[in-house]
Amino acid sequence: MSSFANSVRQRRPRWEDRRGGAETPRPGGLQEEERVLVSEQSWRPCPEARRRLRGCLERVKRQLFRVGEDWYFLFVLGVLMATISFMMDILVSRLYQAHLWLYQEVGDILVLKYLSWSMYPTALAAFSTGFSQSITPHWSSGIPELKTILTGVVLEDYLAIQNFGAKVVGLTCTLACGSTVFLGKVGPFVHLSAMAAAYLGKMRTSVTKEYENKFKQNEMLVAAQAVGVATVFGAPISGVLFSIEVMSSHFAVRDYWRGFFAATCGAFMFRLLAVFNSEQETIAAVFKSELKIDFPFDLLETFFFVILGAVCGLLGCAFLFCQRWLLAAVRENRLTAKLLATDKPIYTVLVVLLLASITFPPGLGRLMASRLTMKDYLTSLFDNRTWGMLVSNASSVADPPGVDPRGLWQEWCHPSATIFGTLAFFLLMKFWMLILATTLPLPAGYFMPIFIYGAAIGRLLGETVALLFPRGLHPKGDPRPVIPGGYALAGAAAFSGSVTHTISTTLLVCETTGHLGHLLPVVLAVLVANAITQKHQPSFYDGTIIVKKLPFLPRIRSRHMASYQVVVEEFMERRVVALAKGGGFEEVLVALDASADAEYPVVESAGSPTLVGTVSRAQLVAFLQSHKHPQAPPGEKLATTGILGDNCTIEPIMLQLSPWTSLHQAHHLFELLKLQRIFVTRFGELVGAVSRAELRRAIEELANPK
Repeated sequence: MSSFANSVRQRRPRWEDRRGGAETPRPGGLQEEERVLVSEQSWRPCPEARRRLRGCLERVKRQLFRVGEDWYFLFVLGVLMATISFMMDILVSRLYQAHLWLYQEVGDILVLKYLSWSMYPTALAAFSTGFSQSITPHWSSGIPELKTILTGVVLEDYLAIQNFGAKVVGLTCTLACGSTVFLGKVGPFVHLSAMAAAYLGKMRTSVTKEYENKFKQNEMLVAAQAVGVATVFGAPISGVLFSIEVMSSHFAVRDYWRGFFAATCGAFMFRLLAVFNSEQETIAAVFKSELKIDFPFDLLETFFFVILGAVCGLLGCAFLFCQRWLLAAVRENRLTAKLLATDKPIYTVLVVLLLASITFPPGLGRLMASRLTMKDYLTSLFDNRTWGMLVSNASSVADPPGVDPRGLWQEWCHPSATIFGTLAFFLLMKFWMLILATTLPLPAGYFMPIFIYGAAIGRLLGETVALLFPRGLHPKGDPRPVIPGGYALAGAAAFSGSVTHTISTTLLVCETTGHLGHLLPVVLAVLVANAITQKHQPSFYDGTIIVKKLPFLPRIRSRHMASYQVVVEEFMERRVVALAKGGGFEEVLVALDASADAEYPVVESAGSPTLVGTVSRAQLVAFLQSHKHPQAPPGEKLATTGILGDNCTIEPIMLQLSPWTSLHQAHHLFELLKLQRIFVTRFGELVGAVSRAELRRAIEELANPK
């Protein structure tokens, strides 16, 4: 007897009498249960009042849900995530201020200053790694995994609400490390929003008394990804568009309003809390700039914005290649792989200690403005003034940064280097430091540091253009000086857009700064950067999917590839375990032992392989449990006859492929319909099947022919 048959026999109900086949009632049986129910009902007071109250609550629920229950749950999702984001920002700010206070209080003793500067973020990062790892294995950014889930792949426990607290605590500790580690919170916050949406979806199912619907769950996840971005930047429109570009290969327009409604609620609440906390007088942009609107840029400056886009595109290609290479090298190296497998906090301590030593302010950190926070970096780089003209009147920085927001630019000044030198050194050092930080096993986002890095690229080019043309590009007439802050806006959007393969970073820059004057040159720079990067490298999140080997379909990157010449017959799985419609116990048992598929194709008969439908594995297991095995003991009296077609529900085939269907068409169907497996028929007869594994293998062979 096979092992599967034994497991089936063991799973039969315990109350079956193995000797006689009849059900043996428990002592006391139904009479005892009825007495318990009666006694429980009899002592409850005011049964009539309670019945009327329940009826009243049901009527209220029907009235509230008349407009659709989705509105309420999306509103709760947006408000909840905005509150968590704002409280996290406050806590991170307090922890970072405590770090600066400790750094100043130790006095001028260099050793103590170094210890206070390096040990504080090292301890926080180690705690973030250890605490997160002890509760959940899903500590990474979150966007690559969520992108995989939205294609129809099930990742076990990834959206479990039990991981929520660990991710919040770990992310808070990571952000409190400040610019030393140089990481953000967009990715993990999208993951947090997805977990909250999944939990609210289950609550909605229990409230509405509906069955759990996979399509409804996807709708909530689509809204959650927009909320995650919107509540970090306070930008609802770009939050929705960015989430669509990053995480959706195909987007259902019916989900558009859900994303906008939830993102608007979240962004509005996020900025409203800032007003309640007396941080601002009214709702305003997160990184409000003072760039000129009457004459933002000269027409001839368009040429320099195109150059900026090309530079961001080339640097984006280099960054993506190096980051993916290092991430794979760390996983393959014997020492680092062992540390990441068994002692993740030790690896985190070593890396963060190196980064903290380099950013130590009396050392190299003074050349990188290391005392600024992540928000201060953007505020200073988006400054509307030209730093080259202010250097001659600049005084040394005696006070800690943040006292005078308009004096943040002085952190970029150094007695032995120019503004151009500090910006170039910042770009050189942060390039490899950020790549190294992406290997840390802790909850962290990578969009914000990429955004800041791009702003520094734009600022350097803008200061260079302002130095070359102090009166503007038109020497005659009134002087119209170049505004380097506009180049910083374009650089932030172009570099982050090229790394993530998105265009919506253009609108994100405008929403976060409240400035629309440079919209057209920013769009131009983003398009140029994307044209270069998308041609040569996968996006940051797709690269992470590749390195982690997540079950995600790779893109067919160019229409010029021979994806139309490759047909399904060349790569399909030909050995498919199928069941005949008239098959019995033995045939089903052999099929279940031979394959672990979730569903099996059903053909007309063994001699006629005409595909008639599919049957699920759960149905086949139930079929086995209700029938007698030929080798069962003589006393076991279950059904001895029965065929598959009479005892199992055969689902009709809604979609099937032809052997001559092209690889490009099959890939499009899998992405659009979120398919996991599809059968191939020739004139109605089953000849094979195509799953994601075969499709992925065919695309990889097409991209890298042997």
